[in-house]
Amino acid sequence: MTLVNSADPQAPVIDANLAVALDALLTEQSVTRAAARMHTSPAAMSRTLGRLRRILQDPLLVRAGQSMVPTPRALALRDEAATVVRRLGALLTPAADVDPATLRGTLTLQAADLVGAALAAGLLTLAGQEAPGVSLRFRAEELEAGPALRDGRVDLEVGAIDHVDPETRVEELVTLRMMAAVRPGHPLTEEPLTPARFAAAEHVAVSRRGRFTGPIDAALAEHGLGRRVAVVLPGHLAALSLAARSDMVALVPTAPPDAGPSPLTEQASVLGLRLLDVPLPLPPVAIGMAWHPRHTSDGAHHWLRSAVRRALRARPSV
Repeated sequence: MTLVNSADPQAPVIDANLAVALDALLTEQSVTRAAARMHTSPAAMSRTLGRLRRILQDPLLVRAGQSMVPTPRALALRDEAATVVRRLGALLTPAADVDPATLRGTLTLQAADLVGAALAAGLLTLAGQEAPGVSLRFRAEELEAGPALRDGRVDLEVGAIDHVDPETRVEELVTLRMMAAVRPGHPLTEEPLTPARFAAAEHVAVSRRGRFTGPIDAALAEHGLGRRVAVVLPGHLAALSLAARSDMVALVPTAPPDAGPSPLTEQASVLGLRLLDVPLPLPPVAIGMAWHPRHTSDGAHHWLRSAVRRALRARPSV
């Protein structure tokens, strides 16, 4: 290993292997034993000793009968050489797994309101059981994810990941489908739901950018239909609450028919909403998480990603 002092290009190049060799020679006080310790030949170790003698301007080890003894300079260097080698070993050893119970601090997640509501209870339970020193902060989708992840304002983004920088790491967690959420006794629950009946109802759309249209409007257009969006709200929780108190139709992401219940439908269940299959071919909704690569090996972030996986795939409690 060769180290260069970037702050001073004129400084001498430091070969860290020489420190390891010096420690072996001063510990073993034998070229042959030091060579065996470093898995090299006695001839190569003898050349290294010669190089160390030239650099330090001291013989270091001198012959005394059948053995070699250290010089006063060597004795003065012995403990320091051993310390340097231990520190080099610690510096270049992969980090040990972190015990979540020892973690302290705040972890920040950015998520849409429905995703945050689905995650919060599960994450708090896991934190209480495994990482009681960790606090969680949820932020709304108010920041551009790439810069926020890059500069550390957000540790993890969870949701529909579609706007990341090239270096951002992304992991898909679950694939969901959209269903219609209506109040009990809603007219759409009285007869089989057709594209025409679906389009004729009044709808509440969810868009933090205030958009009135989405994939469902493209699917309706294939049937020559259009829907009336009476109101656009920035979050799913407000849309579901409105649907529970009116004849508005809201959309909510749910698990596919062959999968277990998703925590993202828990709020619809709490509000007593009926979930209806949308009679249109809609694209699936992929929920994932995104983070900056500098956090990939961080112990606290590793625990957070594991906790999000478990919380988002858990069965709802209601």
